[in-house]
Amino acid sequence: MANRLATATSPYLLQHAENPVDWWEWGPEAFAEAKRRDTPVLLSVGYSACHWCHVMAHESFEDEATAAYLNEHFVSIKVDREERPDVDAVYMQATTSMTGRGGWPMTCVLDHDGNPFFAGTYFPDRPRGGQPSFRQVLEALSGAWANRSDEVARVAETLREHLSAQGGLRGETSAAWPELLEGAVVGLAREFDQQSAGFGGAPKFPPSMVLELLSRIAGGREAPTEARRMLDATLEAMARGGIHDQLAGGFARYSVDRDWVVPHFEKMLYDNALLLRVYAGWGTALGDEVAEGIVDFLLGELRTPEGGFASALDADSEGAEGTYYVWTPQQLVDVLGPEDGAWAAELLSVTEAGTFEHGASTLQLLADPDDLTRWYRVQRLLRSARDRRERPARDDKVVAAWNGLAISGLCRAGRLLGRRTYVKDAAVVGSLLWRVHVVEGRLRRVSRDGVVGAPAGVLEDHGCVAAGFLDLLQATGDPVWLERAGVLLDAALAHFAAPDGGFYDTADDAEALVARPRDPSDNASPSGLSSLLHALTTYAALTGSGRHRDAAEAALDTVAVLAEQAPRFAGWSLAAAQAILDGPVEVAIVGEPTAERDELERRARRHPGAVVVVVDERTDSIPLLVGRTAVDGRPAAYVCRGFVCERPVTSVADLEVALSR
Repeated sequence: MANRLATATSPYLLQHAENPVDWWEWGPEAFAEAKRRDTPVLLSVGYSACHWCHVMAHESFEDEATAAYLNEHFVSIKVDREERPDVDAVYMQATTSMTGRGGWPMTCVLDHDGNPFFAGTYFPDRPRGGQPSFRQVLEALSGAWANRSDEVARVAETLREHLSAQGGLRGETSAAWPELLEGAVVGLAREFDQQSAGFGGAPKFPPSMVLELLSRIAGGREAPTEARRMLDATLEAMARGGIHDQLAGGFARYSVDRDWVVPHFEKMLYDNALLLRVYAGWGTALGDEVAEGIVDFLLGELRTPEGGFASALDADSEGAEGTYYVWTPQQLVDVLGPEDGAWAAELLSVTEAGTFEHGASTLQLLADPDDLTRWYRVQRLLRSARDRRERPARDDKVVAAWNGLAISGLCRAGRLLGRRTYVKDAAVVGSLLWRVHVVEGRLRRVSRDGVVGAPAGVLEDHGCVAAGFLDLLQATGDPVWLERAGVLLDAALAHFAAPDGGFYDTADDAEALVARPRDPSDNASPSGLSSLLHALTTYAALTGSGRHRDAAEAALDTVAVLAEQAPRFAGWSLAAAQAILDGPVEVAIVGEPTAERDELERRARRHPGAVVVVVDERTDSIPLLVGRTAVDGRPAAYVCRGFVCERPVTSVADLEVALSR
């Protein structure tokens, strides 16, 4: 018999619709029920591609006895963290504060006002490794609620005060942004893994925002060699490692080891969208190939019938993690025959001992094939054989922010790699977001099957989608995208601004939680603040708007301490700072589509942080383009800073000189 989640739109909640647990969705009705029954609220937060969420569901939420205890002693709420990042942010802060670590599934127990008094992550179905069973935890908490109410209230009040005081690193720094950028490279070098590239140890995540920062620094006129070395080593190590799908493109969420060999196999839209823009801008043959593979993955695996992109592919299939992706030497022989099978095993590091579980190996491409024709044939045959395996499940909800990132990645790849169809695909995504996700002038977070969901857009949605629209303007020259970006930025400035010049992650008219979340640090995807910084800066460069420029500079100052103390978690903000310090450089290119114009465009777009608009003819609909025309019938490039433009140039050599000033 289905529970209340049967009517949910979230694929993650629908995964729990047949649980014997009497789940509620997040909302006032659940808290009212808990108050009526005088029981605590159990909050379980996860997402559909989360392996350990599945494990805890199978062990505990599908168990009749555990469910019966939950139903008698708690009101249980299930939340999709991707649909409600505001709820996730508040209670993840509580979890890390209480336990020193976080993760999903996240398990919190709340009073009737939503105040947490207990928090943790995964709990096993029986005591294991010094950890109590989930049932033991539930019994202890139910007992505390019934018999030690004063203690529960004291802990809840302490946590509420702590959560209300949060909001990222605060304080003062005397360093100016040029010094902070220099210091960031030094700080990142200290954390750089000299053996395997990337930053930190295991588990190791793709440092997408940091790579964007390093690519901008490495592309500058006085690029430090350290930035270039870290960038090149990390991009190559990830591209050749098991975290990268060597058969069909795309990247897994993270590597469980420091060497990029064994991934946690779920594939997220945001990772691939962010890595697409970095690899497309790398300027190497390997980078171009990886970027094209990411686009193939996005279009082949994540595109929805409505033209957007689904959130993720699951880590599991056939009831286990990674079975879709790994191979044994014998499996290679079965598909390819003895000679090609042995060749592929050596090329792809598939060993008898295995690099994963049960003697299977992930696929790595640690060196270029000695025979590309043979490699492409082997790759095609293995991909075809893999397609006959049980495929991982797909979370097909469309998240606004992550689709905004995908728009930006497709636009960058399309223009740099000369693949104009990528830009057309990006425009389809943009049209979907505007048509479905913008309701009465306000942005909504998610949709599914072309139907918009109820959750309001958070700050990252406004920043990422506005930035995507501005990239569409730059890629297509269509001023409608400038107008649409302006609507979203006006909403962000009106409803998310904080008194100190920064921004909250939720709007002033959003649902009130126990604390108003505000976290400026980048994690797996850009923070709301850092994504908005890029959109504000680009909009100002295209329109000359002092209001948007001032807002960007004020917001940037609120993350100076974070950038100084933890540059790994401020890469996107530091990249915005680099663009602001450089102007950013504005390039208007006008003229009929020709090989000449393409060469001017490619060179302009490779300038770090440049805002580049290309149109066929003069237009006054885009402020940066007002009065700009072709020169003597030839495409012309106008290099500007702060809307002050140099004389137009018609050759790449002259453009190089203008950009270097």
